[in-house]
This record gives sequence, C-alpha cells and structure tokens, in this order.
Amino acid sequence: MALLDAFQRYVDENNLATHDDKILLTVSGGVDSMVMLSLFTRCGYRVGVAHCNFQLRGEESDEDEVLVENEAKKYGVAFYNKRFETVAEMERTGESMEMAARRLRYAWFDALSREHGYTAIAIAHHADDSIETFFINLLRGTGLRGLTGISTQVGKIIRPLMFASRKELLEYAVANHIPFREDSSNRSTKYLRNKIRLGLIPRIREINPKFTSLMSRNLARLTDAQLFINHGIERIREEAVTSQSGIDTIHLDRLDPAFPQGFVIYELLNSAYGFKGDVIDSLCHALEQGATGRRFYAREKVACVDRGKIVIGPIADDDVCLTTVRKGALRSYCGNSVLYYEYCDIDTIKNFGVPENIAQLDADRLQYPLTLRRWQQGDWFVPFGMTGRKKVSDFLVDAKVSVAEKQRQFVLLSGDEIVWLVGRRIDDRYRLTPDTENVLRITKEIIYNG
Repeated sequence: MALLDAFQRYVDENNLATHDDKILLTVSGGVDSMVMLSLFTRCGYRVGVAHCNFQLRGEESDEDEVLVENEAKKYGVAFYNKRFETVAEMERTGESMEMAARRLRYAWFDALSREHGYTAIAIAHHADDSIETFFINLLRGTGLRGLTGISTQVGKIIRPLMFASRKELLEYAVANHIPFREDSSNRSTKYLRNKIRLGLIPRIREINPKFTSLMSRNLARLTDAQLFINHGIERIREEAVTSQSGIDTIHLDRLDPAFPQGFVIYELLNSAYGFKGDVIDSLCHALEQGATGRRFYAREKVACVDRGKIVIGPIADDDVCLTTVRKGALRSYCGNSVLYYEYCDIDTIKNFGVPENIAQLDADRLQYPLTLRRWQQGDWFVPFGMTGRKKVSDFLVDAKVSVAEKQRQFVLLSGDEIVWLVGRRIDDRYRLTPDTENVLRITKEIIYNG
C-alpha cells in the first residue's frame, strides 16, 4: 500500500487531478504504464486507456495491444487503440523513429482528449526517466532549463509517477500480480537513452546506491533555481526589451553590468524565442567582436546584431537563412529541422545505404566553413548516382515536392558547390569512395513544438 498512498499524495500535493476529472491514461503495456493504470483505478479516478501500436516490432507490438485491451476490459474502462504506419511516416518526413512516434502519439492523444472530453492526459514517466533525460541533455549541451529533467505537468499532460523509481514500480507490479510486457528495443544500446540506462547509471549506482533519490532531490533544486531565474528574467525583460510592430529589441545597455551578460542573453533568447545554446554562443561571440548585421536563426525567429542591440523578428519568406557551419560544429538549424554533425573514420561506417535524412560525405573533400541556406533559383548539383548536373528546381519538380516543402528546402554548400540537398540527395562528387578515409555524417531531424 506504500506506493498507492505515495501516488495519491503526489497527485494531491501537485494538483495533478481530482476525482471530478476525466483522465486519459497512455498505456503501452510496459510495467510503468500498467502500474499507472492500476494506481488510478484503485484510487477511484475516472479514466480511459489509449494504446499506440506503432507496428515496429511485428508480433510483439500486436501482443502489447492485446494485453492492454484485456486489462482495460478487466478494469471496465474505455479502450482506444490506433495502429500507426510509423515506417511510412518516417520515410515521408525524414524523421527519426523516436521523433515520428512521439509526434504521432501526442497528436492522437490530443485529438482523443478533445473528442471524448478528457481533462488530463497521463504519461507514465517516472523518476529514472527524468534522471536519464538530465544526462541526455547534459551530453548534448544545454542550459539550466535542460537539466531540470521532465516536468510533472505541462498543460493537459500530467506525469503522476515522477515520485517513484523504476525499481519501486516493478516491485509493486510483482507484488500485485500486474501483467506487463518488456519492449525488446529497451535492451538495444543503439539509442542514447538506453546507453545511459544500461551503461552509465548502473556504474554510478555502484558508487552511490542512493543515486536515484539523490538525483531526484538535485533535479527538484535545479527546477526551483530555474523558476527563480524565470522570475528574474521577466523583470529584466520588462526593463530591457521593447516591442514594436512584431519586432522585439533587446537593449544591451539597459542590462545591469553586474549580471553575466551571456547568461542573461541566453535566457532572454531561449525562453521567449526558442534560440538554442550554440546559436546564442555564436551571437554572443559576434557581439564581442563588434560585428554588426550578423543574423542568427531559431525555428521561427531571426536575431540580428545591431550596434549594441539584438533585434528579433519573424523569418521573412524571402530570407535565405544563411548559416555558417564551422569545422567541429555539433549541430545547426534550418527551418523546422536540426542537423546533427558526426565526424568519424571510414572504418566505423557500418551502413553505406542510408535513408534520405542522413548524409554521409567524404570529409576530406569539404572546404570549411560550410554554408547552410535555403535553395535559390539557379542552384544546381550532381545528384548521387548521376554524372551530369541538374538544377535544384528541376529535381524538386521531378520529386513532386509541394510548394510549402520547397519553401523549407535547404542546401549545404562547400565553397560554391552544393554537397547536400538537405534531406533528399547528396552530391555525387562528395560521395564515399574506396579512397575515403574520413566521413562527415549528418542527420536531419524535424523539430516540433511541445
């Protein structure tokens, strides 16, 4: 009963739900979500169950679906199921499997909640998930906000298991004879989260067996610190930021010189406009150099350095969104996508046939810095597998690319030569050959809000 009592106390203390709410439980069939279903029903909440079958693991996926449906029937609650054509969606958008699955399921959860009147959507993330997220963000590079773990509540999304560890949930499931299934992909070290879960964290626990509870307290303190910073940044924003006709201006001379300028700029640009850390670092470097007119891009905004001011506005339709990619860069942003750069030896390349969202280029043929921008009329390249030039405009027409997609199409250049029509085709002149020694591997992932 200890976990049941702790669950009810956590829900009440964090105002996640009342017994008047109608809660949609997202249940995969794994131990975490199956325990969540048990806890909500035992506490007398009004719930329904939503299950996603991404059809990625054959019979395993179908067996997960059957288990969740049977458990929903046993509890006498509504059951909703959707089978997604996940692979086809990945091929259509160029997203990673994780990104495509996340977008598909959250869009469906939202639609279900609106159609059936659910006031909350419960996700079975727990304390260990939050700790893993901390390390993922730490390794990828982030500000303090990215080190606060997973939020307990965002809008209609609630996470009522954040108080419990994976071990506690498993012990509850065993003690109460709750059936669950183990996703075989959770054992694959192909994914960063699993590398952290299976490799890093067990080693840390060998040093400190109380690591989970310690990190949970650390994350709570970091969250409090970020809330404190948010309050301070909003006061600074009132004093230093002006708005006119959709254009915001940060007046750097209005910032208190006692504050660390780079940190304040980061918080102002990241929280309100979605600029990422490495873009902000480049902007701050331009400020230090006294550069004027440089442009820096977020998903929907552009920032311009202008004589002691930072001017932020929407990206114009005719903006080429030119970005310099220096050697060693880890990522850059283009439209609604992020490009991740990986530098590796040819001997580490295991798969030479890669999907269109991945480019593998002969790194020694590249001239740095590279240039990333929207395609323009007159652009041409030599599509992989061909010997002759082809205009980008003709390639896009042949590929039946929509007008909206054309607007979002970027190219990556080495000098004046296109090396990758981003997300579609590399230039044959930069392909991997028997003489290739070093490889630049680039992965494009689409960014979605939320």
